[in-house]
Amino acid sequence: MTRIVVTGAAGFIGSNIIAGLNARGIDDIIAVDDLKQGDKFRNLADLKIADYVDADTFYDAFASGHYGQIEAVFHEGACSDTMEQDGKYMMANNYTLSWQLFQACQKRGARLLYASSAATYGGSDTFREDPAFEAPLNVYGYSKLLFDQRMRRECGNDFQRTKAGKTMQVVGFRYFNVYGPREQHKGRMASVAFHQYHQFKAEGRVKLFGEYGGYAPGGQMRDFVFIDDVVAVNLWFFDHPTESGIFNLGTGHAQPFNDVASSVVNALRAQQGHAALDLPAVAQQGLVEYVAFPDALRGKYQCYTQADLTALRATGCDHQFADVQTGVAQYVQWLSARP
Repeated sequence: MTRIVVTGAAGFIGSNIIAGLNARGIDDIIAVDDLKQGDKFRNLADLKIADYVDADTFYDAFASGHYGQIEAVFHEGACSDTMEQDGKYMMANNYTLSWQLFQACQKRGARLLYASSAATYGGSDTFREDPAFEAPLNVYGYSKLLFDQRMRRECGNDFQRTKAGKTMQVVGFRYFNVYGPREQHKGRMASVAFHQYHQFKAEGRVKLFGEYGGYAPGGQMRDFVFIDDVVAVNLWFFDHPTESGIFNLGTGHAQPFNDVASSVVNALRAQQGHAALDLPAVAQQGLVEYVAFPDALRGKYQCYTQADLTALRATGCDHQFADVQTGVAQYVQWLSARP
């Protein structure tokens, strides 16, 4: 039987990966997390796992071989708060721990599929997996970039296994703006779609940042990717163990925040039997409110991201991604079905 480890298992992406594995009939899964935030248990309650191990004890035990033969580790555990200023904490969680896990995976013959981030690109206007375009704006982005750089050094820049002993698959996914079910515990770091859903339910309108960075109100653009697509690509690489490297994981198409807002509004209006509105009508009816761009984010905010999927497509992965309108409609339906 295939035994899998998922770190950050009670988190957003980790729990969805477990759900994806369960859908395939895989449940010999060791879930690793830190449940100091106790309500994250909800993300695991409906999933099938073989064991839960606290993050404080897992890594040393895994390195010693305590868990037997592991086929693959989906490493989603990290500090993902882009506003976190404690660099020592960030580097220990996102770089040092990941480096130790890589070493243990190589020693134990386990494949490593890990979470990187589009934050590695920072203020760049080109989003291709190339050092020339990597310019993080915060210590979170740097912590992710440093681990990517270490993997390039260990595995070879093109990840062709030319070094003796480096034979196991290593894949880093540069996640763009992921949204979807099981992110409710993330607080301020939850997706804009999540926050706008609750804003509309509570106030009858959604909120967006106003003009900033040369973009009109709500016009800043991101590559928004639905969680189901993130899981599908992770599992595609799980099915193709000879493919290694660092890959963007986004849709390849930037859409403005206004698209998210209008999609949330229209999905909720549809539940009430109302017709869809275009953006001007949404604004005219006061269903969207633009707020001043916060000073705390000035100079640290990506106004535009769009994944270059050239490297991903070159592997043969031809997964088709949902656009904002489709993904947000599914997400709103899921949120509306929750208590």
